[in-house]
Amino acid sequence: MPKQTFGTSHVPLSPAVRAGDFVYISGQVPVGSDGIVVKGGITEQTEQVLANVRAALALAGCTLDDVVKTTVWLEDARDFGAFNAVYGRHFPQNPPARTTVESRLMIDIKIEVEAVAYRPV
Repeated sequence: MPKQTFGTSHVPLSPAVRAGDFVYISGQVPVGSDGIVVKGGITEQTEQVLANVRAALALAGCTLDDVVKTTVWLEDARDFGAFNAVYGRHFPQNPPARTTVESRLMIDIKIEVEAVAYRPV
């Protein structure tokens, strides 16, 4: 089965790509449907990012329950506790493997999250 891409973006990437039984979600940032970064701190931005991850997963027929691995970039490691509280509400049982690092991000945001899901075809 050749790879399948889902969704479009204003930058050269696909929001979701299926390769066999795995679905890869490009890094999601805290922008609303209007393309504007949501107001607020790490809590509000984490909620928006995870909503965007959920939407990208849906393009490929997946849900958060299918996620096996996430990578999280935080602009400030001091935001980890607040981020983790929100993240835990979205993955209450059997959470995926996760890597979380502090990093300077490409735009003025507090968080970016990418995900890998497993859903057999």
